[in-house]
Amino acid sequence: MASLGDWKIPSTVQPRPGAYAYDLDRALTSVVSLSARVPESAFTAETLGLERAGNGVTIGSDGLVLTIGYLITEAESVWLTAHDGRTVPGHVVGFDAATGFGLVQALGRLDLPALALGDSAALRVGDAVVVAGAGGRHRSIAAEVVARQEFAGYWEYVLDDALFTAPSHPHWGGTALIGPAGDLLGIGSLQLQQSGRDNKTINMVVPIDLLKPILPDLTTLGRADRPPRPWLGLYATEMDDQVVVMGLASRGPAEAADLRAGDIVMAVGRTEVSDLGSFFRAVWALGPAGVSVPLTIHRDGRTLSVAVASADRARFLVAPRLH
Repeated sequence: MASLGDWKIPSTVQPRPGAYAYDLDRALTSVVSLSARVPESAFTAETLGLERAGNGVTIGSDGLVLTIGYLITEAESVWLTAHDGRTVPGHVVGFDAATGFGLVQALGRLDLPALALGDSAALRVGDAVVVAGAGGRHRSIAAEVVARQEFAGYWEYVLDDALFTAPSHPHWGGTALIGPAGDLLGIGSLQLQQSGRDNKTINMVVPIDLLKPILPDLTTLGRADRPPRPWLGLYATEMDDQVVVMGLASRGPAEAADLRAGDIVMAVGRTEVSDLGSFFRAVWALGPAGVSVPLTIHRDGRTLSVAVASADRARFLVAPRLH
């Protein structure tokens, strides 16, 4: 099993019970350690690895655990470990690529308190929060919200209003963002380098409000009940106000259309694009997965028109088994 190993957060940034109006130690017991194993044949094995480890948060009295989806995508086995060392197997309930959330159902008794889903829209920059990892106070961070803004990821992912916290948690995947009232306001996703004078690391957190509309669908269907977005199967970055292809998913639509690393994407249809957010939104605005995506690209001094037959990303993945 993958494991986060033996480590501790420095005492100077650990949360202290007296600083919060709720029972901090009880809330922290809701966070579990999560490890997953995916088969070598999995579509995401090359990019995300065969063994993945992180955290999850108990949100249901029946042992329903919320985590960040990349930890459990295509997992053939999942194990959950409570604060007292008890380990139980779990199975993947659902995954949503648009938000990044993943759900796991414990197959044994966790008997842990469930964190209530809070109102992440009410969180303000400067608010004190706890970024909680499995293992209690010595694996959690007393942090604050340092920004709320758009986040665009190179893997065709955009959040309109992501949360950013500091100091950063060193094992951020699936951590619980616990708000001033002791409720769950988000799930840790990434560690990023903040540009500017301080050049410090921060965590990007997916707001919990994005889960609420799709939670019933994820628990019953394994996915959000909405048309899937068109997926190109490329990895892009921003350079000098340009969108540059830096890689292609193996056997994906972009590879089939002969897009290449180094191509500069100038427009989607008639919509000019200069950043990842505008690029991905222009693609998604064309219609559901399967729509043809007309791209204008610049390659080796030439301007080319390329049509990409988009796909449903989920069709390339091993789907969760519904129980």
